[in-house]
Amino acid sequence: MHPYRTHTCAELRQDHVDQSVKLSGWIHRKRDHGGVLFIDLRDTHGLTQCVVDEGSPLLAQFENIRTESVVTVTGTVRTRPGETQNANMPTGDIELYIEALDVQGAAEVIPFQVAEDDGVGEEMRLKYRYLDLRREKMQKNIRLRNDVIFEMRKRMRAQDFQEFQTPILTASSPEGARDYLVPSRLHAGKFYALPQAPQQFKQMLMVSGFDKYFQIAPCFRDEDGRADRLAEFYQLDIEMSFVTQEDVFNTIQPVIEGIFEQFNDFTGTPHKIEWGEHIRYEDAMLKYGSDKPDLRNPLEIVDVTEVFARDDVEFKAFKGTIEKGGVVRAIRAPKVSDQSRKFFDKLNSWAQSEGAPGLGYVVFKDGEGAGPIAKFIPAAAQEELKKISGAEEGDAVFFICNKEKPAAKFAGLARDAICSALPEGHEAAREKGVFKFAWIIDFPMYERDEHTGEVDFSHNPFSMPQGGMDDLENKDPEAIYAFQYDAICNGFELCSGAIRNHKADIMEKAFSIAGYDKSVLEDKFGGMLNAFQYGAPPHGGCAFGIDRIIMLLADEPNLREVYAFVMNGQYEDQMMSAPSDITPEQLKDLHIKLDMPKAKIKEQAA
Repeated sequence: MHPYRTHTCAELRQDHVDQSVKLSGWIHRKRDHGGVLFIDLRDTHGLTQCVVDEGSPLLAQFENIRTESVVTVTGTVRTRPGETQNANMPTGDIELYIEALDVQGAAEVIPFQVAEDDGVGEEMRLKYRYLDLRREKMQKNIRLRNDVIFEMRKRMRAQDFQEFQTPILTASSPEGARDYLVPSRLHAGKFYALPQAPQQFKQMLMVSGFDKYFQIAPCFRDEDGRADRLAEFYQLDIEMSFVTQEDVFNTIQPVIEGIFEQFNDFTGTPHKIEWGEHIRYEDAMLKYGSDKPDLRNPLEIVDVTEVFARDDVEFKAFKGTIEKGGVVRAIRAPKVSDQSRKFFDKLNSWAQSEGAPGLGYVVFKDGEGAGPIAKFIPAAAQEELKKISGAEEGDAVFFICNKEKPAAKFAGLARDAICSALPEGHEAAREKGVFKFAWIIDFPMYERDEHTGEVDFSHNPFSMPQGGMDDLENKDPEAIYAFQYDAICNGFELCSGAIRNHKADIMEKAFSIAGYDKSVLEDKFGGMLNAFQYGAPPHGGCAFGIDRIIMLLADEPNLREVYAFVMNGQYEDQMMSAPSDITPEQLKDLHIKLDMPKAKIKEQAA
């Protein structure tokens, strides 16, 4: 017999009754029923109920073994008495009568429960992550992650993509987020950077003649922590040669749809998968106030600046902003006139918590407008407002007034807040049981800083302007669009991509508009720039965030629930004590002297 197990803890059935078997695993629970001890033994595959009979010498041994200890048990499989069978367990028809015990790893008193959720905080869970990962939910989530990545590889290989591994130590890049820097011991004063993405390498693979690239790529960005963002993350990264934007969509969309179809019932509630029409960036910002809108929310934003600019409308709070170039956005909430005052007060309080004075509104009820600002809008203007917003009897219209960009952003937040405030079952409540995808297209190539007036890239600097060199030379930078696109789902950006700029002269011009001198381009992107001078094919691609895909499939609100080992929100790994201090000898090897902030010096002294 094998020294540790003949079967897993999920394997035994009626067919094994009367067989002598050996199981190994963790003691999940112990239950003493009047001298008969029941033990749930757990491994990564499942649970088996084990029994120690009354009078057995093993009772004393088990009395001193804590839960979460690792044991090997040998015994005979028997049928459970009818009334004790458990149809909810795959092994629920049998139990193992223990005849021999070996303790493989005794456990100390555990800091929190594994067998059930005892409400322990995230910090403790991450400090003892190896215990947290023993929990059933975490085991399922990590297994889902493995299965999704396996399927991604299969589906990409089926389309003749080749898998590559690109360097982890590379050069620092001036675009995007902050780099994580790694000092070089051999080259004093110089640093490597961990890649924010394999962008330049995958493009140079296209120049090298590899037609289809993919990678399950690790990426690193030194950004502030959020529930949907980590310092280290993984993406399904692809690049293709001789393709248009639509070719990229038609290649990767079936892969992602297939993944969601295959795993959409992971939570036990099957979801529909819907991929809507392409949405231009400008339309997304106007209608939804976001370039990653949650399309399960049916509410839409409209521009009603012209209503409040009328001579007969005397609402000075909006009028003054409009005169300074501001706009007024409106959100129609259908059939809410029967909601209590509490509904409207709650939304007003929400707006104030976001730094706004409030959230003005008009309710159309009994043939006229009512509400805090209705008196400032005469009947003719109310009719125009109803026409533009589509409002009808029983509806309310909420307003946001500001400069265009902040108005769009706040209107997007208000759109979600209003939808969330609607009661379940309301005609405009957020749709459930569906993954709603769309491609956001036609991103502006550049944006202008409203304070400095300087022009910079708005998205990916390696994208091809839609009008090529002609647009770069003859259009206002803010009027230039790029072949850039994002894929969104249920309020998350899952993917970002572009058709790349593969011509050195167009790249030089594009970067010069954003204020990058040619010498900077040669210094930071010289490898790719040089490669383009030796024959570069038209190419494009994208990258889907694997972690966010798992997060959606598992219906988890936080990325840390779908990773095995992660840092906390302050990017500290309390399990491994990282980041950590290093020795003076290590600093000397790296030719580094520390210049610590005074607050940190005081903290260390304390």
